Amino acid sequence: MKKRYLVLQDGTVFEGYAFGADKCAVGELIFSTNVVGYIETLTDPSYYGQIIVQTFPMMGNYGIIESDFIGEPALSGYVVREYCDYPSNFRCEYDLDTFLKNNNIPAICGVDTREITTIIRDKGVMNAVICDEIPADLTAVAEYRIVDAVKNTSAKEVSVFAPEGEIKADIAVLDLGSSKNIEISLMDEGYRVTVLPYNSKAEDILATGAKVLFVTEGPGNPAEITDTATELAKLTGKIAIVGAGLGHQVMAMAHGADIVKLHHGHHGGNQPSKVVGTQRTLITSQNFNYAVNAETLKEGTVTHKNMNDGVCEGLRYSDREFSYQFSPEEAQLTAILAELA
Repeated sequence: MKKRYLVLQDGTVFEGYAFGADKCAVGELIFSTNVVGYIETLTDPSYYGQIIVQTFPMMGNYGIIESDFIGEPALSGYVVREYCDYPSNFRCEYDLDTFLKNNNIPAICGVDTREITTIIRDKGVMNAVICDEIPADLTAVAEYRIVDAVKNTSAKEVSVFAPEGEIKADIAVLDLGSSKNIEISLMDEGYRVTVLPYNSKAEDILATGAKVLFVTEGPGNPAEITDTATELAKLTGKIAIVGAGLGHQVMAMAHGADIVKLHHGHHGGNQPSKVVGTQRTLITSQNFNYAVNAETLKEGTVTHKNMNDGVCEGLRYSDREFSYQFSPEEAQLTAILAELA
């Protein structure tokens, strides 16, 4: 295996070995604490423009299974301690290296992912480059910014998913660049689902005839889609609205709150979120670098807080308008939307 380097914008160099696509790539360096589910991580559009460091030491041991894909790969690069080039699983179709090559994603293995994670936790999220030669000038790396993330991952046109047989009700989905599982689940439950692009107008959403709107997760900085927040503000009281992830942040913007960028973000499937006013803590899946500044809220009640850093992770504006920073379990979210519809 040929040598490859992960170079952080502060000049720190990690030497490892190349796999995946034969190219260099710059991205925002984040770490994910997921132990399993690397297929879902790799195909999650929410990682648009990012280089993912997996904290679990081995990836790829059960190979790649295309039926487990949740979207189109959007990450810039992949960093692991070790990858398994001989996966063992009866569902396996091919290996991790082949997947990365097929999707033009460079990767590096053989580096100390625990040290990289410690650096991000101490210094905060920073940019990095995966490369075959150490660059003499890191200006371009330091200046890299993720732009047009939602624009590039959201649905490009309106799509309707209709079940066979009787239709229980209509549900609208405002796609900010999320996986497609929820639409399929709702359709399987007998609901007609209309998926709309992120820049849809309020009147377009109401024209679907849906009784409930789901504002999805997605990548990037919510400050890029303030027009979406403006349109959501027009819908208050006219339709039930539920948001998750980026949808939670944009809904808060629609109600006058500010958004802040976190020191190192929350990425992984084991984030503890406390239900405010109870002794109950949820173990949740999260992937974001931005959060609602609860001190700027003009309306709404905080319902969930992250146990690690106190970040606002749930808001309720009324019995028919609320949101979560984390990703509710698919069955739970389907049940919530179905009840409102």
